[in-house]
Amino acid sequence: MAHKHRTVRTLYARRRWSALLAALAAAVSGLLVALTLGASPAAAEPPTPPSASEATTMLGDLTEKSEGSMDGYSREKFPHWIDQGDSCNTREAVLKRDGKGVETGSDCYPTKGTWTSPYDGKSWTKPSDVDIDHMVPLAEAWRSGAADWTQDKRQKLANDLKIAQLLAVTDNVNQEKGDKDPAEWMPPSSDYHCTYVRMWVWVKHTYDLTADSQEKAALKKALAGC
Repeated sequence: MAHKHRTVRTLYARRRWSALLAALAAAVSGLLVALTLGASPAAAEPPTPPSASEATTMLGDLTEKSEGSMDGYSREKFPHWIDQGDSCNTREAVLKRDGKGVETGSDCYPTKGTWTSPYDGKSWTKPSDVDIDHMVPLAEAWRSGAADWTQDKRQKLANDLKIAQLLAVTDNVNQEKGDKDPAEWMPPSSDYHCTYVRMWVWVKHTYDLTADSQEKAALKKALAGC
């Protein structure tokens, strides 16, 4: 009789273990399905800049120097919109990254999508209404040290997707910005100022570009309010 009871207990334990394994497998399977089909991916956006405190430290590292001249400057000396793979050039890669619901043709040019400009909060559905802004304008970079760089380094800055140097923004707002630094221009949306200056300092620090005294003062003031 004791042997019979041990057999029953053994069978019960095995069934219970099998049930637990089945439940675990079902839970994992359900999670995979949810991840694959359920939740949509987070909205695409430029790389996240350093925190305000980190940017403040970076700002202190920037060499303060008056801007150089525009002698010899040309956008052609910053080869941009180069191939980024998957048939996309840099502009198209940013449009895909920064837009929502973006669909493209075989040439990677968007055929559908919505782009919300962080500079003014306006949304656009035509790629032609969107500019890809160089956070640190190429002319500003030239005056801040890039005039002495190699062509390859200037090309890297003009197409850098690893830091927040490139953003999809409203075209006429980008034209208003031109080649101005933060002492002369800030985005119309004041809520974006903190992010903007953190990005600006990040780019300048990464490429060891200089900043003039007015620029540094404006950046310091903006970061203090973050």
